[in-house]
Amino acid sequence: MKKIITATILHLTFILTKAATVDTISIYSNAMHKDIKCVVIKPDSYKKKKNQFPVVYLLHGASGDFSNWIKKVPEIKEYVDEYNLLIVCPDGSNYGWYLDSPIDSSMKYETYVGTEIPAYIDAHYRTIKDRKARAITGLSMGGHGALFLAFRHADFFGACGSMSGVVDLYSTRNKFELIKRIGDTVVNAQFWKKFSAVNFIQIQPKDSLAILFDCGNDDPFANINRELHQRMLSAKIPHDYIERPGNHNWPYWANAVKYQLLFFKNYFDAMLGNKL
Repeated sequence: MKKIITATILHLTFILTKAATVDTISIYSNAMHKDIKCVVIKPDSYKKKKNQFPVVYLLHGASGDFSNWIKKVPEIKEYVDEYNLLIVCPDGSNYGWYLDSPIDSSMKYETYVGTEIPAYIDAHYRTIKDRKARAITGLSMGGHGALFLAFRHADFFGACGSMSGVVDLYSTRNKFELIKRIGDTVVNAQFWKKFSAVNFIQIQPKDSLAILFDCGNDDPFANINRELHQRMLSAKIPHDYIERPGNHNWPYWANAVKYQLLFFKNYFDAMLGNKL
């Protein structure tokens, strides 16, 4: 009996001591001339091995910030350990929309999140420096941002996802400071069109992307996600689309991110093989 108890204690001790590490860092943006905070989650194996790791960039939604994911879904530390990858949670500003604003030169979040942060991460962490080892996803504003950045930077990202993404910006043009980012819908109509996922997917990148996007069936953005799915089918763009019970809230995203990370883990395994 004592042996069983001792073995159990040792097993629990092993589980409790195996934990991902959370770094909160500042990354300077040359485009916006300021330091901006970012969370980097490293697997427990990062301390013990000298090998390199694939990276998932995980974006927050409107009115959120870099700390949302680790505070709202602390289980992602367990997923990092399970899948042996890095997760990077950038700050896209409350309403930055992960784009370079054509009317406000102080808002250049496409450049920052799509170029400057990845360059910093690759320079300061042991990453696999290959597009096949990089994925990007996010929720709501960040869901759209992940698709936007992946399609426009497909030479850098190999896989992308979206959870409850606002994939048609025009459909929500009077909310979330979109007018401040993109401008008048008539004068700047070209930007409203080319910045929205439902439109920019028509111009496919030369590098193929592994794509997964999902939405709760009670989500206010469910219909535009269904439309994006249909447009991708018409354009013959390979992708996975999932609808499951849920609304536009953290219980849904806490569940959805598990499937997103599993999708990326399978992608990395298939693409990288013995590099992992």
